[in-house]
Amino acid sequence: MIDTNVSLFRWPFRRLIGDDPAELVARLRKKGVKQAWAASFEGLFCRDVAGVNARLAAACREHGRNFLVPFGCVNPKLPGWQEDLRRCHEIHHMPGIRLHPNYHGYTLADPAFAELVRMAAGRGMLVQIALSMEDPRTQFPLMQVPPVDPTPLADLLPQFPKLRLVLLNAGYWGGAVTPHIRNIREAGNAWFDIAMNERVGGLARLIDETSSARVVFGSHYPFFYFESALLKVRGAGIPHDQELAITEGNARALLNDHA
Repeated sequence: MIDTNVSLFRWPFRRLIGDDPAELVARLRKKGVKQAWAASFEGLFCRDVAGVNARLAAACREHGRNFLVPFGCVNPKLPGWQEDLRRCHEIHHMPGIRLHPNYHGYTLADPAFAELVRMAAGRGMLVQIALSMEDPRTQFPLMQVPPVDPTPLADLLPQFPKLRLVLLNAGYWGGAVTPHIRNIREAGNAWFDIAMNERVGGLARLIDETSSARVVFGSHYPFFYFESALLKVRGAGIPHDQELAITEGNARALLNDHA
């Protein structure tokens, strides 16, 4: 099983079981996970992005070599973000980056985002966008962060056919009422994780709207219980070959395409 959506270190608003990297690796291995794509909670709040990525890469080497795959942070609204992207690729040998537009203060219609996507695609890097991190109802009252509006992707995705984009935590994007959502779902270079794919039959609907080849397993652990994502797959009643593709095959193919 490959988990495409885990985060290292501490969430600033509460302690999480598994927020120590060594403990996180041990718990995921015990669940049968063979590989986990890991970003850093620090990346949402810290302006020293280079430091964030260096600590992430070091933790992955120390606690999960050949298990934790680091996905770096890049904030295109900070000066020098091109160097952060270069270091992710050339120094830390990261296969991709994870973006948090709502925490970094830009929309997907921002020209800086398009430029970042263009450069990442040119390097053959995967791009993950976390559309949300937390249910708005449980957010700290003085730090309300609305989900990312994915609508601009409908026009952007066709412009970058080499881009491989993975949308994480899409539970609060407005669902079928999001403008142009059909175009985003049907784009051949967009994948979707299941961490916030809620409601009965949610996974089956996501497969129907996209394809079983473009859905990947993501738990949003340790923020969410790992078992929540696992039960979405186990209880979906989908064919075994689709389950294997979602829990491992699709993510492995994405990473192999990078290599």
